Amino acid sequence: MHPVRLRIIQTVGTHRLTTTELRASLPDVPQATLYRHVAALVDADVLAVVDERRVRGAVERTLALGGQMAHVDHAELREMGEQDLRLAFLTFLANLGEMFDRASADGVEGAFRDLLGFGQVQLHVTTEDLAEIQARLGELLAPYLAGGAAGSRTVTLATVLLPEPRRPA
Repeated sequence: MHPVRLRIIQTVGTHRLTTTELRASLPDVPQATLYRHVAALVDADVLAVVDERRVRGAVERTLALGGQMAHVDHAELREMGEQDLRLAFLTFLANLGEMFDRASADGVEGAFRDLLGFGQVQLHVTTEDLAEIQARLGELLAPYLAGGAAGSRTVTLATVLLPEPRRPA
């Protein structure tokens, strides 16, 4: 939950960054502090070391978001402690924010805004209803998951299910 860790996660986002590139992206964070937080995130599988190479006698690591944050299924959600659950959700949000920042900096106002959308809606569902919705969404989206047709653009569809707290009877 440390702010430097959240900034590291957001900076890495969907990229693969070397530690040198990460340092350049966060110049206000002292190098020792940055490396200490990177090590903690790697230990927790929030970040993964996807490549290592020798540069002038030192080992330079390339980092990406780790498998722990790519997708959290229901079994993992039930097993997570409160802090791990918060970190996983905030990592998801940070990654989404980084993707928005990168896309909005594209400089193509019309195309960006034509493909952008966000909103929320409240559904009244049982767990069975939710399973059916997810299965039908999977069927609906399946044709669009593979490489697109000529002229298509890649968009990210992110979903969040947040149950409202139960109210006392």
